[in-house]
Amino acid sequence: MDKNPFRTNLFLPVTLAFLLLSVFCGMASGQAAEEEEVRGRYGAALIYGNTFAPQSDIRFLQLSAFGMWDYAKVWHHPAPKLLRWKLEGTIGSSLTPQARFMTSLGMLALYYLDFISTRYTRPYIEGGIGVIYTDFQVKGQGSRINFNPQAGIGTEIKVGSGLPFFAAARYHHISNAGLNHNNKGVESVIFMLGRYFK
Repeated sequence: MDKNPFRTNLFLPVTLAFLLLSVFCGMASGQAAEEEEVRGRYGAALIYGNTFAPQSDIRFLQLSAFGMWDYAKVWHHPAPKLLRWKLEGTIGSSLTPQARFMTSLGMLALYYLDFISTRYTRPYIEGGIGVIYTDFQVKGQGSRINFNPQAGIGTEIKVGSGLPFFAAARYHHISNAGLNHNNKGVESVIFMLGRYFK
């Protein structure tokens, strides 16, 4: 059992509160999605991660592919015009202390911070949850299939006239939300570098 349940169990409610707040703020202010259609976007990224709790010796590398759509069009209710919904899949492996397979599927809400955008950058915040399978386990983890809440910041980077690149950093959490009596959380920081291909 995790000796610090506050750290392990707090992230899921905070993430869900952020997503609900984003939706309700849009509804309360009467903001709707832009009249013009927001087209779906697709991209891929390389992810590097390093755990920091309960140990700091697990490093991993993953490939990510995702699709992103207008949040209001997916969930059919008013939402801020800069809010997007992202479906993301990853596949990869831990690198240290040994190579072990890992894969995940998650959904995130992404909100563009256009008030600080420049000609070359478009910052955003994002957060969400998914499920993850890791062939590695830390002592007390209890399950190889876990929930995977994440939250982070990033920016799109315009280079020339082509489709933008992007870079992001996220807090990455793995735990089973108490479905197994052993629920040691694994916490990491991940860095992403990728590009849109549509």
